Amino acid sequence: MEDKDLQRALAAIVVSFIILIGYQYFFVKKQPVKTPEMPRQEQAVEPGDRNVGEPEPDAGRSVAPVSPPTVLPAVEKIVTVETPLYIAEVSSRGAAVRKWQLRKYHDLRGLPVVLTRPGADIPPLAIGAGSGYDLSRVYFETEGGDLKLDDARPEGSLTFVYRAGEVSVRRTLTFHADTYRVDVSDTVQGLGTFWVTLGENFGITGAAGYGSHIGPVTLMGTDRKEYKPEKVRTPLFLTPRDLKWVALEDKYFFSSLVPGSEVLGIKVWSVEDSSLVAYKFPAGESRYVMYAGPKVIDELRPLGYGLEHIVDFGFWSFIARPIFWLLKFINKYIGNYGWSIIILTIVLRIPFIPLLNKGQKSMKKMQAIQPKMAEIKEKYKKDPQKMQKEMMELYRKYKVNPMGGCLPMLIQIPVFFALYKVLLVAIEMRQAPFMLWIKDLSAKDPYYVLPIVMGITMFIQQKMTPTSGDPKQAKIMMFMPVIFTFMFLNFSSGLVLYWLMSNVLSIIQQFFVNRKVAAEEAGTAS
Repeated sequence: MEDKDLQRALAAIVVSFIILIGYQYFFVKKQPVKTPEMPRQEQAVEPGDRNVGEPEPDAGRSVAPVSPPTVLPAVEKIVTVETPLYIAEVSSRGAAVRKWQLRKYHDLRGLPVVLTRPGADIPPLAIGAGSGYDLSRVYFETEGGDLKLDDARPEGSLTFVYRAGEVSVRRTLTFHADTYRVDVSDTVQGLGTFWVTLGENFGITGAAGYGSHIGPVTLMGTDRKEYKPEKVRTPLFLTPRDLKWVALEDKYFFSSLVPGSEVLGIKVWSVEDSSLVAYKFPAGESRYVMYAGPKVIDELRPLGYGLEHIVDFGFWSFIARPIFWLLKFINKYIGNYGWSIIILTIVLRIPFIPLLNKGQKSMKKMQAIQPKMAEIKEKYKKDPQKMQKEMMELYRKYKVNPMGGCLPMLIQIPVFFALYKVLLVAIEMRQAPFMLWIKDLSAKDPYYVLPIVMGITMFIQQKMTPTSGDPKQAKIMMFMPVIFTFMFLNFSSGLVLYWLMSNVLSIIQQFFVNRKVAAEEAGTAS
């Protein structure tokens, strides 16, 4: 391989890192999430929810009109459910969730994270015969009062009943003290079919980050499908083949509906700045699970619903998941995710040490024979075939592999991508302190110390690493530490810490390689 081919290979590696970081930084937009402080006024029932050319899902069916009966009180009753994990408010108006407040998670102001949207026109678990979710506006009889669940009382239920003419609805919600799961049973008579929705932005708190999806997501079999809110202004109807769950998500939190009985269809749509998903059920009894909480894999996997796949590690997930497990295992003993990232970086480096040593030695040897390569190029510049033959002979004589310096870096790229994604999406990094001024590893360094030090170490590493001798390439590479420093200024402290530690390890390793190669050259000369 000629020197230019080596340069191209090295440039491709550099470009791959720039594309990864630069794309996230410059092109992936944070999706705006608005959470109004004041309740909005009720709106009229929305128009027919069908795509152009698609019939209304309930067209042709005889649907009994839903009207408030006189036998039920027209006064809203709020039932409070308290568990060690959350505080929920369920209203007799629509038998729907009005508030879902987490107890163990707080925002930047120190206030508890609330997953519901105040004053939502379509609240979580709203029921409807059509697109208007009209049953969310009628009053149900309430069986049962406030619940306070703990170890002494691990489970409790609420039942809501509505009857008007031929239409009757009986909803039972069963809460658990040790999980965010709610078991729901709806028995509906007098309607051909009915819809149940997660409501407006339920589970979307505004938590965002580079590359994180905000909005609806479905899992059917092993196919996870994300929907951008701006792309589903016209309702999208899906066939529930091998359906696992539907959800609304942001970077760290989500809500989901997991079917336990037959589902006829799925609807995904957006209204103004709100995202919604819904199930279509047949009349009779329908069972499903509602889950609303943080994206903690260790809490989701034991449920057996596949909800752990709400945490998306991307293309390299088969590498990211074991790395994530190792990070948590280390932190179990260290108790500080900052130090755990440092130790993890060292552990992941160990298997690559022999390859990296070999690659760095190869680059050093390539640097040493640059003058001879230049002579061959000048001598045979009019005979490319002869030039290539002499180059290969030169490589063979000095035992140099032109790709020796590239291969170790190429092998590391999947590991880097996987770890990058882990540190990007793991809720364990959220508000996790490291030391001194770094109080949140998921947030940027407020004083930009880590990115600047990272840039300095990158510059030192570059000065120590052998180059091809091409002055143009050397000038381009000199700009890389500056470019990366600016890109990392707003990256999470955990990511910058990983990159900084990786640079430090590379510097140490390069130091010993350079010293060893120098000793070998001195021995050969003597």
